[in-house]
Amino acid sequence: MISYLKGNLEVKNIDYVVIDVGGIGYKVYMSSNSINRLGEIGNNVKVYTYMRVREDDISLYGFCTSEELRMFEQLLGVSGVGAKSALTILANISPSSFALAIISGDINTLKKLPGIGAKSAQRMILELKDKMKTQDAIENGEEIVNINNSYIENDKTKDAIEALQVLGYSRKDIEVVLSKIDIKEDSVEEIIRKGLKYLGM
Repeated sequence: MISYLKGNLEVKNIDYVVIDVGGIGYKVYMSSNSINRLGEIGNNVKVYTYMRVREDDISLYGFCTSEELRMFEQLLGVSGVGAKSALTILANISPSSFALAIISGDINTLKKLPGIGAKSAQRMILELKDKMKTQDAIENGEEIVNINNSYIENDKTKDAIEALQVLGYSRKDIEVVLSKIDIKEDSVEEIIRKGLKYLGM
């Protein structure tokens, strides 16, 4: 498995780039937003990758941040969402806004994404929430680690924790991070963004 590529940006196309790493050119499919964020041809870039292996194809998908990669992986687990659809969704919504829409059941926000109708949005919410509940059940069966929680346990932090779980992070890791950062006056989305910043390190 290739975790990331670091090298020179050789080619920029509408839906893919070519990155030269030690004389080998890797073709990496990316969202249009991510491609634009890489800058000019010749730049030295670092791209997080997901390698999809199928019977007749091996493809690399690239992301500017580890948060986008996690969101992509979560989307692939939703029925009816393929790699290209997941990239299109990533190009139109940030991981923090997406996670917030899932945990709040915001079908209208999800419906605005290309290729997502009301039924698809509802299925996405149900499947990702179910996955989060399954993970919670697994973690609750494990040994509890004592954490000095400096954050206030309220509706905002509860929503932020659930949103970060939607993106694939464990509750234990999320609580450790939130206990170390100042989030008292932040909105739910600001807490999510701060959490993503530290969880992605």
